[in-house]
Order: sequence, then structure tokens, then C-alpha cells
Amino acid sequence: MSLRSRYEAAGQAHLFKFWDTLTESDQKSLAAQLEALDIDRVNRIYHKSVAAENLAADPGAHDNIQPLPKDASDSVNTEAKEREWRAIGLEAIASGSVGVLLLAGGQGTRLGSSAPKGCYDIGLPSHKSLFQYQAERIARLQTIAEQDFKKPKGSVVIPWYVMTSGPTRHETADFFAKNSFFGLDPKNIIIFEQGTLPCLTMDGKILLETPSRIAVAPDGNGGLYAATRSPISPADKSRTVLSDLAARNILYVHAYCVDNCLVRVADPVFIGCSIQKQADCAAKVVPKSSPTESVGVVACRDNKFSVVEYSEISKEQAEKRDPETGELAFRAGNIANHFYTTTFLNKVQSFEEQLPFHIARKKIPHVDLETGQAVKPAKPNGMKLEMFIFDVFPFTEHFSVLEVARNEEFSPLKNAPGTGSDDPETSRRDLLAQQTRFLEKAGATVKEGVEIEISPLVSYAGEGLENVKGRTFTKSGVVGELEELDVLV
Repeated sequence: MSLRSRYEAAGQAHLFKFWDTLTESDQKSLAAQLEALDIDRVNRIYHKSVAAENLAADPGAHDNIQPLPKDASDSVNTEAKEREWRAIGLEAIASGSVGVLLLAGGQGTRLGSSAPKGCYDIGLPSHKSLFQYQAERIARLQTIAEQDFKKPKGSVVIPWYVMTSGPTRHETADFFAKNSFFGLDPKNIIIFEQGTLPCLTMDGKILLETPSRIAVAPDGNGGLYAATRSPISPADKSRTVLSDLAARNILYVHAYCVDNCLVRVADPVFIGCSIQKQADCAAKVVPKSSPTESVGVVACRDNKFSVVEYSEISKEQAEKRDPETGELAFRAGNIANHFYTTTFLNKVQSFEEQLPFHIARKKIPHVDLETGQAVKPAKPNGMKLEMFIFDVFPFTEHFSVLEVARNEEFSPLKNAPGTGSDDPETSRRDLLAQQTRFLEKAGATVKEGVEIEISPLVSYAGEGLENVKGRTFTKSGVVGELEELDVLV
């Protein structure tokens, strides 16, 4: 069957509307896009997504949603438990068994920046980017593992797999190179790209961005799973993230989003907890701040672990409380912070066709099929189809949840400066407040109004600050090395 016939049979013949007016070069370009696309799969995804959306809108859909079973969730509520999990996690890190997957495909559009979000400076005294802060946390954790397990300096490696999107890949790679990979070894930073899906009209027709190019969008953070099987670079089609993990003998992976300035990258406590519980997949969560907070929660749907969006929970369910503790029954706020075994990541392909796609209705620039003119719509005119990273939860055999304190581990960067919530100012405030707590817990006094930024190279989570005990900080500043603490007192 010819290419055109295949698309005609799939009800997408309109993609050839301008074919006869295209140059030979543009015809080849469009044909290559259409050849690479599994059009029958796109149609299946569309129909499945619409059906799932209609099902979720059914008032009866609330009935199959239940809170997490009590034995599925744990929290760091004693120092002894934290020490035990931390030791297990650090041992895994010291043995070279832990890798990190960073979801970094987003641009800082809402922040007034076209650069990748990881390049953003939230206004810290040091003006470090989110990428740099996370890189330095990895470096510090490697050092801690070496010291705790008496390993030679530089021998412990936590490889960092950075998933970008098409629009952010080159700029991300350039930013890392320009900043000398923030002191990490470049061979342990693997930058790869998530896939795309065509943008569709509301009735499932693929939109043309130009007469010779279909409109596409990244396939959501759940595109991570397919992306780990795709070639890291066109130059070496045999090397994938999964093959690289295998070559390095990585057993456990921590995945997180770039926009959380408080994230504990490769958190040994979370990793240790997940290993001890023999989880193949785990989620870190924070307690919902209120019944009406617009956040998805980790819960059960049809007796399987899942993330339930706030719009899917009834008012009665959202307000329901545990009669024993008084806490919200649906309290496990999802923060896209996950643990996997590499065995589980390799299994995803076996059930990937069963994973749902979610519809996001957007304003999608396109070409008018009648006039050939470019259109920039003023209201949503089409849909982007996305997978979510948590869509694999129902397929896990051993799943666990770790609840952590929001003020210690979660401050997302979502909104424009000055918004008042989840913006650069709140991120900056939350990070500096945490570092003041670190100093005070170590026995120091920080005068009111004084802001001390501690480099992650000095302290990962409040450790390594023994020499501040009994000191008073009266001047704001940046601590990049331990000896600089003296200068600021």
C-alpha cells in the first residue's frame, strides 16, 4: 500500500492537501515524517484517550477510588529509621548501583524565559541555576558515600541521565558544556530526548504546522519510558539509556523533575527505604496542604495503585479524614519523585500499549487547509496527547510510598515571578529558609533577616556543619567552602 493510500485508509488524507504545490525537497521532508509515523497507532491513541476521558467524567467513576492502604505508606518519623534507610541507600550508591533520571524537557516560558527550565536562576545570592544546584548535590553525595565507605576519592559515580525535549536538547547540552558540566565528569552525564506525538484537531485529525510539516508536541513526562529505549544519539543507534544502565550495573534509579529546588537528588533515605521494602517502583509524596489543593494524589483505583487527579475526586472524598489520625484520607500529594529498579524499567515495554494517554486541549498554530495561511488561534483549537510518568503505577508488583515534609523537599517552580505561589520568589525563600534550619540544627544562631546560602558541595542535607556550633551569623552571604563559614560570622 502506498503512503498516500495508507493515510487515506486511516482518514488522514488531508495531510497531502498541499502535496502538488510543494518543492521536491519539501515533499521528501513531509514523506519522511509520514513514513516514520505509525498512523494507525495515532488513531488508536486518540480513540482510547477520548473514551478514557469520558469514563473519568462519569460521576460513578469516583466510586472505584480508594485511599492508600495504611501498610503501603511510610514516613521518616524517627531518627533511627532515617539512619537505617540512609545507610542502606548510601551503601547502594557507594557500590555504584544507583543512577538518576532527570525530567528536564520543559522551557521556562511561564517564567519569561525561552531557555530550558533547568538553566533558570531563582535569585539565590550565588545565582546558581537549578541544573548547577542539582549537579552539586550529586557531587556532594558521591563524596559522602566515599567517606562513609572508605572509598578512594573520585571512585563513586552516580550517572545522571538528563531527558530533554526537541526544543531544549541542544541548548541544554550547550549549557552543560559552557559550565564545564558543573564539575562532574562529562562521561557520566547522558543527555537524551523524549519522543513526540502529532497534535490533533478535536475530532482526531492531525494538524499541519506548515504545508510540508505536521504539528508535533512532546509526549509528556511519561514519554520517559519509551525514550530510555531509543538511541541516545543518531550517531550510535545501539546505545540507549537502558543499555547504558546495564553496562554500568545500575540496579536502582531515582527520577525527578528539574523544577523542584529542594529535591534531594538520589536521596539515600528514599532509595534505602525502597530497597528495604523490596519495591520495584516507589513514589515520594508530601501531605496535601488542604482538601482543595489542586494536586493529584497517590491512591488506589480499582484496587491498583494510581495517581488520581484532583478533578477526579469528589468534594466528599477530598474532605474525608482518617478517624484515627484526623489526617486527610486522600493526602499523598504527588510530586513526580520516583524510585525504580532497572528490572522494572526493562519490563515497561511489555505493558506499554496498555498505558493511557491524556488529552491536553491547547492553542496550536497550524496552516488553514483551505487558504494555506498560517493560523495562530486565540482559543484552544486542538489537543496534545501525553503520557504521565505515574501511569505505570497500576502495573507494579511491589509498590511503596514515602511521605516527606513539604518544607524540606518540595518547592516547585511553575509560575511567573510575582505570582505569590510556586514562583521564583517562593523557591528562593524555601531554599534559604531550609539552609537557616540546617545551621540552627547544627548549633548556630542566624540573626533575623540574615540570609545564608550554603553550597550543596558543603552540605547535602544538613550534614557537615559541625564547626558552626555556638556561632552567630550576622551578615548575609554565600558559603561555598567550609572555611568561608568563619568569614560570615
